[in-house]
Amino acid sequence: MSDSPAARLQQLFEGHRLTPTQRRIAHSMVRRAVDAPFLSSVELAELAGVSQPSVTRFAVALGFDGYPALRRHLRDVAPAAQDTGTGTGTGTDAYNEYQQAVHAELENLRQLADLLADPGPVERAGRTLAASTPLPVLGLRAASAQAKGFAYFAAKVHPDIRLLDEGGTMLADRVDAARRAGASALLCFALPRHPKEVVEALDHARTAGLFVVTVADSAFAPVAAHSDLLIPAAVGTGLAFDTACAPMLLGRVLLEAMCDDLPDAQARLEDFDGRAAARGLFVE
Repeated sequence: MSDSPAARLQQLFEGHRLTPTQRRIAHSMVRRAVDAPFLSSVELAELAGVSQPSVTRFAVALGFDGYPALRRHLRDVAPAAQDTGTGTGTGTDAYNEYQQAVHAELENLRQLADLLADPGPVERAGRTLAASTPLPVLGLRAASAQAKGFAYFAAKVHPDIRLLDEGGTMLADRVDAARRAGASALLCFALPRHPKEVVEALDHARTAGLFVVTVADSAFAPVAAHSDLLIPAAVGTGLAFDTACAPMLLGRVLLEAMCDDLPDAQARLEDFDGRAAARGLFVE
């Protein structure tokens, strides 16, 4: 088990029945895992977009007397992040806002590397996705680029990839069509802000009998309760629009795991390369 700040927070929250508001607070703390032990209740409330009393109730739900007790606990188990330049203290003051955004993404990638120290969930996802023919890949709005990128490369090694990157009344029809054609699983990319349609689509997919594998920005994302296997990868929030380097990389990792369970993946790649050369698709 990883000992990263985010992993310790995840362990602290596991096993507790949290309300949607409390899950939002937990999500915010995981996204700012290094800073979390040093945030005041007011700062955390502003970060999560909730009231200060909600932060107090959140701490009590975790078994603490109040938020000060929760913060003391986090400080007791936290590394000296403020002294190493990895938190929000003076170590980052020399960076401009663009550099800070890059360093925040590097921290997200470090958290993902820590998560992958246990390859079990990714390997399970790879086996599940490889066994589904066809394989629907869902991603709407902010997550559509992640879904489209995965589908583009997956189509080179998987016999039938079906990209679902548009919402509307036909989305459920396309999920049903994939199920009738033999699909056993669905891969979903879910990033903030989370569209209501994605939650509805996942519920429909599970009702239809599909096993839902989800890449989301947090284990506390709204899609968590509607997924059979969720693997988190944090997004960067330092710029006007979120950055998704870690979810993109996790998608490629899942693709690698899927290839390991597709016996003809290499042959398909070689066949594609041969046809691409014959057609002169790429500039050498």
